[in-house]
Amino acid sequence: MENVFAALIEPLQRAVAEEGYTTPTPIQEQSIPHLLEGKDLLGCAQTGTGKTAAFTLPLLQEMSATNYTPPRGRPRALILTPTRELAAQIGDSIKTYGRHVRVSHTVIFGGVGQNPQVQALNRGVDVVVATPGRLLDLMDQGCLHLDKIELFILDEADRMLDMGFIPAIRKVISKLPKKRHSLFFSATMPPTVEKLAMDMLRNPVKITIDPGKPTVERIEQKLMFVDKGHKDTLLIELIESHKMNKVIVFSRTKHGANKVVTKLEAAGITASAIHGNKSQTARTKALAGFKAGAVRALVATDIAARGIDVDGITHVVNYDLPEEPETYVHRIGRTARAGLDGNAVSFCSARERDFLRDIEKLIRKEIPVDGDHKYHSEIARRATGSDARPEPKSRQGNRRGGSSRPARAQGQGGGNRRRR
Repeated sequence: MENVFAALIEPLQRAVAEEGYTTPTPIQEQSIPHLLEGKDLLGCAQTGTGKTAAFTLPLLQEMSATNYTPPRGRPRALILTPTRELAAQIGDSIKTYGRHVRVSHTVIFGGVGQNPQVQALNRGVDVVVATPGRLLDLMDQGCLHLDKIELFILDEADRMLDMGFIPAIRKVISKLPKKRHSLFFSATMPPTVEKLAMDMLRNPVKITIDPGKPTVERIEQKLMFVDKGHKDTLLIELIESHKMNKVIVFSRTKHGANKVVTKLEAAGITASAIHGNKSQTARTKALAGFKAGAVRALVATDIAARGIDVDGITHVVNYDLPEEPETYVHRIGRTARAGLDGNAVSFCSARERDFLRDIEKLIRKEIPVDGDHKYHSEIARRATGSDARPEPKSRQGNRRGGSSRPARAQGQGGGNRRRR
């Protein structure tokens, strides 16, 4: 079959070649031909599959087809995404692949002053990449109108649900022209997200990538049972002994992420936290330091890390196991990019035993246990019943910046499977 990149116009083919890409990923191969024909698309794909290029390249081709200058505050295309970091990265992708075409774009998100964003809109832009909150703010102020949108892309729809953005998205959709080209991407498809997709799309082409392989094959996964009070020391020793120079550490809470950074810095390991309570300037600085190698460990919450795509991450450490098993897959997918191998290490205390059970049920295998460390906890390994369930929120102490998702119901016991 002919390489789908050959269907792109010459300036886009040149940009793709300059980036060193010759073989499309499965989602690019399956999506691009349909998108170039103007068909609506429902894509179910995990992070790291190349979906940003899968929609960015057809978007640029579609926008290049007509020589049209958008009027002030009335863009031709809108990409809606849940986080600032992901919006910025999509903007970078448009800039990279669109370097040889005349397609203008701007990125709109909160946490920074709106004046430069308003000025860009006033000049007239083809494409707006936005997060829901700032987008609605500018719409309410009369700075942005959606009545000229020809192409609408909703990215990371399941994370939009997690973050409570579905009502905002429906408000945005209500302002779009009925006749438009629409694309919808989500890593998972819970009922609320599926209904949103069906309301938004018209006879969409449906593409699902690797539904039976939720984990990345090249990632070496490892599990360490450890009591909660020993996690910091184990993390420090792990980073030092394995010479981890570019590691993402996941914490369930913002407050927890800050505490981990303090412990790492005290041990002489350069670290920065990235979460929703950090200003956009601080988040951008932390990410830039991590990319450049000046920051050795990036400690992140799940929502803040969504969409971060940094080359060369050798290790992911789950300092806390996530409450939702799908999140585990998203987390470990930060490593093993661009054909490289990666490593994922997960800490599990007694109260996280049920989370582990759900993760292993999802990925359909037991994560290999590394018990050869001085902090190994038999109590955590053997925890069952009520001992394996997360503590009720009222007993978890300082929950500042805690997870927005409720703790699992007590009735969902488990963790009674003993390991050898």
